[in-house]
Amino acid sequence: MSKKPDRITAMQQIIEQAKAEFPLYEADTFVCGTDNNCIGCPKKLMELLDTELSYWEHSIKRGITPHFDEIRRFGKLCKSVKRGLVRNHIVSS
Repeated sequence: MSKKPDRITAMQQIIEQAKAEFPLYEADTFVCGTDNNCIGCPKKLMELLDTELSYWEHSIKRGITPHFDEIRRFGKLCKSVKRGLVRNHIVSS
């Protein structure tokens, strides 16, 4: 039986996975497309994810432990952003 990670480790694992899966720091990530064919705004989704990711990295460095609900919400946000980026053909599923 494997031991479950503590809350800080769980949040750090989600953050690392998000950094690996999303094109957060690529040059054209935060440029809005002008083709008006967007399904949801990928630029706004990435900005939202980047803001939350930065907040949690900073909070963990300051020693703030996330609550289970906050971990769940951040994970859910990552899933929702990924769905939006897949719909707009920015990342593959």
